[in-house]
Amino acid sequence: MKIRVAVLYGGKSGEHEVSLRSAASVIRHLDSKRYEVIPIAVDKAGRWSLTELSEKDRAAESLPVRSNGPEFVLPLSGAARPVDVVFPVIHGTFGEDGTLQGLLELADLPYVGCGVLASAVGMDKEVAKRLIQGAGLPIVPYLALRKDAYARDKVAAQVGEKLGYPCFVKPANAGSSVGVHKVKDPSQLLAALDDSFRYDTKVLVEKAIAAREVELSVLENPDPAGEPLVSVPGEITPSHEFYSYEAKYLDEKGAALLIPAKLTAEQTQRAQDIARRAFRALEGEGMARVDLFVDRVSGDFYFNEVNTIPGFTSISMYPKMWEASGLGYSELLTRLVELALARHKRKAELVREFHV
Repeated sequence: MKIRVAVLYGGKSGEHEVSLRSAASVIRHLDSKRYEVIPIAVDKAGRWSLTELSEKDRAAESLPVRSNGPEFVLPLSGAARPVDVVFPVIHGTFGEDGTLQGLLELADLPYVGCGVLASAVGMDKEVAKRLIQGAGLPIVPYLALRKDAYARDKVAAQVGEKLGYPCFVKPANAGSSVGVHKVKDPSQLLAALDDSFRYDTKVLVEKAIAAREVELSVLENPDPAGEPLVSVPGEITPSHEFYSYEAKYLDEKGAALLIPAKLTAEQTQRAQDIARRAFRALEGEGMARVDLFVDRVSGDFYFNEVNTIPGFTSISMYPKMWEASGLGYSELLTRLVELALARHKRKAELVREFHV
């Protein structure tokens, strides 16, 4: 019998539309001889519905969200299983931040990707930086501001004193560069903060460095005792001032993606080592994309962020870097499903009761 894979897409975050494109690509590339795909759309109001996909839908670059479809109710633990494994392709809040993973844990369903802990800390860029720094890995200097506690009349001076200008302002819990601004002088800071605070109650202000942007795909080792597997690095060279949402998704020429990145063998090894250590420091499982900065002058590497449900479109870096490393898209998806099932089996063997 085929394994029933529920592909969960859409969601309530600002990355809803990106998810529709990622999920379309995942469904097209899942091995139809091995898997029965069950598409489950989550609309912007949070309603889950089973979605019948026509041949035209399956060939499109973006999946539809039809809220008039049959509502899907997640089965409780121990109930009859309408699906065997869940493949979440929901980026951002309520999909990538541990909330969905917690729900799937309660339902006792296997699922692809990181667990609750890694998803939550990976989504919160500031908490991730704390753990990364604690693991002895380099980060760019930053300030964390909370909406209900920062002093508007003092923040520009504080940023100027501790970080300098230019700097970047970004929501702590958001992806796809939503709400991210490059601030060149104090006069631009408050407007940038106001916009970023629209997306989160905690905002980061980071020192801007003259850096190249390098990314690496990380995959859990099928051997639980083995080191995480890391792809060749890829490099993003945006034509915009930085790799903004517009550069990523709205401008066809917004950025050039170079795989492999133009790094020396020593630099490549250093980048892969940081990605591997970052994945372990954040208790990663399944997969993640680790993003780094490379200082153009010194050549030093800095951890930027981790994405636990990275983009999966046909041109997304995560699958592309694995393809360049010898692991094809369909094979990658199969590996991810197998990792999810194996992890669920290991956890099912744990003792949940204690008797004296």
